[in-house]
Amino acid sequence: MKRQSGYVNPPVHRASTVLYEDVAEMDASQADPLKRSGPVYGRFGTPTTRAFEEALAALEGGYAAVTTCSGLAAITTAVLAYARAGDHLLVSDSVYLPTRRFCDSLAALGVETEYYDPRVSGAALAGLIRPRTRLALLESPGSTTFEVQDVPAVTAACRARGVVTLIDNTWATPAFHRPLALGADVVVHSATKYLTGHADSILGAVVCTEDSYTPVRQAAIRLGQCAGADDAYLALRGLRTLHVRMREHQRQALALARWATRHPAVARVLHPALPEDPGHALWRRDFTGAAGPFGLELHPHVTPEEVTTLLDRLRVFGLGHSYGGYESLIVPTDPVTHRLPETWPHRGPLLRVHVGFEDIETLKADLTTALSTLPPAPGTAAGAGVGGGSRAT
Repeated sequence: MKRQSGYVNPPVHRASTVLYEDVAEMDASQADPLKRSGPVYGRFGTPTTRAFEEALAALEGGYAAVTTCSGLAAITTAVLAYARAGDHLLVSDSVYLPTRRFCDSLAALGVETEYYDPRVSGAALAGLIRPRTRLALLESPGSTTFEVQDVPAVTAACRARGVVTLIDNTWATPAFHRPLALGADVVVHSATKYLTGHADSILGAVVCTEDSYTPVRQAAIRLGQCAGADDAYLALRGLRTLHVRMREHQRQALALARWATRHPAVARVLHPALPEDPGHALWRRDFTGAAGPFGLELHPHVTPEEVTTLLDRLRVFGLGHSYGGYESLIVPTDPVTHRLPETWPHRGPLLRVHVGFEDIETLKADLTTALSTLPPAPGTAAGAGVGGGSRAT
């Protein structure tokens, strides 16, 4: 409090140039900026970014954090902290599509990426590790398909072979999941989403163990990665309400997911907190809650044109990418275009839903109207009511 003259909120430091007392101090800061306790240059961080990094590292149980300009930048910075020409990377087949595209692009730098089934056991993943395997990239649950990985088993298998593990924890946040305690070396976040929580900032963050901090921070410096002071301030503000917001997202999303399991137009609900979900046992073991996004798989006979009609009928759900804000969103996604056939054999259209804070009955009514545009599934009577399914929980 005294550092802020008694005010509750820290000030926003918008800064680039730092003035030094003398040449000796300037030379010392440039020699090793990682070891300097005071300011070096705005790109290396300001008191505002440092405050956010310290708060997030404490929430994740990490040694330190590094901010970046976006969530994708957090992933690319963390990967490039380790990947070198000739290396082999193991990447979950369920990762965020831009992450996949980035990993594919590393082939031009001599880095090979191999995608693995997110449902793989630790022993099976150990069988994929090669002498040149440098990094394993996890995402649990998967970005659009919501498979839950056996994080402790995977990280243990990797640690035994000297492979660094990196996990995207954007969906659950440290409010509901702490991967470092499960053996991960590096945790990445799109802080754009739940950490900021109001759809008004673009920001990424990497939370590190003591061993992983130096390579990640050095990679961020080499790549010119930095976060704006205003974005860091908004994320720091968002952290103060994170646990309250996450509990409400969980309550709303579970209510809508349970409702959707009974709708005849929905073939399958992808939500790890539902008891019938294949990843439910792992979710119960490793998570303390569930976030707002989940998947709705429609029946395979539904055409792309019918999906478009459905989405155009929505009035409360917004059609927009990202998630984590107060508003409910929905987007179509097609894992078939980029997933391995053996890890994603399903052929029904998939919608990713993010449930915000609108009245739950209003959200149900909006989806009911939109789903009513679809033709009935084969074997389902036309006009069947919402209660016609058998998968209610």
